[in-house]
Amino acid sequence: MLHQTQLAPATAELLGDLRPLIEQLGSAAGLAALAGGSGNLPVRRISTAADLQLFLQNYHTRILQPLELPAIQRAFNHARRNEVRELIACDRQMAGEPMLQNFSAASRLAGQSQLQRLRPLRDERVVQRYLGAVERGEAHGWHTLVYGLTLAVYSLPLRQGLVGYAQQTTRGFLQSAARSLALSESDYTTVFANLSAAFPAAVESLLAPSVLA
Repeated sequence: MLHQTQLAPATAELLGDLRPLIEQLGSAAGLAALAGGSGNLPVRRISTAADLQLFLQNYHTRILQPLELPAIQRAFNHARRNEVRELIACDRQMAGEPMLQNFSAASRLAGQSQLQRLRPLRDERVVQRYLGAVERGEAHGWHTLVYGLTLAVYSLPLRQGLVGYAQQTTRGFLQSAARSLALSESDYTTVFANLSAAFPAAVESLLAPSVLA
């Protein structure tokens, strides 16, 4: 049985909210979109567990580790410091990132949906101002930024949240792709174990300079 990071309820709830996005990206069309933004990996050749593992390693190297995890960390830190302007600036910067363009609509839909769930937190200034910026069209509400914001608002550990995000997105990709590739349980377990083995080190490397981890 694979070891799974135990997440606080609020974190687990958000990861659950992201499941439709993850499943969409794990579909044939979603894999094609990701390939278009991650080095044109030939999706049509993904027919085995080894092919899928290679593709997801490419996704981890080009998108998850250099873009998504740092975005979560930045949102977490800005929220902890009540740096609303910096959070909005980060949001706008992500809109210009070529690697994220092919699934930006799905990301924003998932992020904005979760952001609405934070609306009742009237005393959370960073939440209300970021929500207002999104509603006015001044920010996009990327799912990774909203995830980091949620971790900070609920005082959840950043390290745990980052590993949990990497695991859950990978698991979602595999579950979605498994249906079309007819992966066996053994294949699924092996690919997930191989991919997730690198997550702790990647997160530690990201957090090394941070004092808020």
